[in-house]
Amino acid sequence: MSLSRIIASGCGTGYAPIAPGTVASAIALLIGAVVLHIAPTALPFLAALAAFAGLWSVAAARVDNDPGWVVIDEYAGQWVALCGLTRATVAGLLAAFLIFRLLDITKPGPIAWADRQKTPTGVMADDIIAGAISAGILWAIHSHWPSMFG
Repeated sequence: MSLSRIIASGCGTGYAPIAPGTVASAIALLIGAVVLHIAPTALPFLAALAAFAGLWSVAAARVDNDPGWVVIDEYAGQWVALCGLTRATVAGLLAAFLIFRLLDITKPGPIAWADRQKTPTGVMADDIIAGAISAGILWAIHSHWPSMFG
């Protein structure tokens, strides 16, 4: 297997037999929780690294649509979503996961538009947008109810 396919598949998590996107998001959540706990300022850099690695790997693997095995976009999007939290709490992590997955699966508005772009950028963009909207929702919840996430 080529390096581009290893990266695009999230080190093989995209080959999970059931719900590879959800599996990848859950693994990204666990990694992101550790990063958020140890070095929260590193999380945006991790998300950006995944986004750029995803763009390269999807292009190099010559993927023009979004097959189920490509999950690097879920890693990047989940990490962007986690940027809406100030610290790792069970409630915040659960909310970040559920909001991101809901937006990624239902694809409202600009997420659907990005998903229709059958290019490597489109493959990555729908999840990045879903992550950004999720982060905004989490930030808004925390702004109005600071104790909501611990």
